[in-house]
Amino acid sequence: AEKTEVLSEDLLQVEKRLELVKQVSHSTHKKLTACLQGQQGVDVEKKSVRSPSKKLPLTTLAQCMVEGAAVLGDESLLGKMLKLCGETQDKLAQELIFFELTIEKDVIEPLYDLAEVEIPNIQKQRKHLAKLVLDMDSARTRYYQSNKSSGLSSNLQPTGAKADHVREEMEEAANRMEICRVSEYYFKCQ
Repeated sequence: AEKTEVLSEDLLQVEKRLELVKQVSHSTHKKLTACLQGQQGVDVEKKSVRSPSKKLPLTTLAQCMVEGAAVLGDESLLGKMLKLCGETQDKLAQELIFFELTIEKDVIEPLYDLAEVEIPNIQKQRKHLAKLVLDMDSARTRYYQSNKSSGLSSNLQPTGAKADHVREEMEEAANRMEICRVSEYYFKCQ
């Protein structure tokens, strides 16, 4: 049977780049996740900006400085310095946590969705399209064979219920394939 080409050259190039995008997204997601200094695998609520994780080194340092300032008292220069440095360190820890939460939400999660959800959906849709193209080609072959077996020339349409049924099958398969192709093209353009 004659095989129908479904995608234009431009879409074939997009198809080839799709795998590269998946690899880059996956790799970047892993590297960004490894760069975060906060606890990995902790829920967003637990890593609140208002109450940074006690295990974050900056938070531990800030707490140590503030406790040291309390021990030395506000009268001593070292106590005042430790208090000021501890408060500053605590603000740095909060900013770091806020930064990491923002990176997770705005960069890491979308990269993960792209690599692990969107691209596999595109690939699944592409496989479905390939199956529909095979179905359409098969229906077209059956139609042409029905046309030949009826003894009519290629210009005339076969007659009868069977011929009408085969023609309808071919048209339905072509419609399903076209709908899938349009939705795949739209999906790739998103």
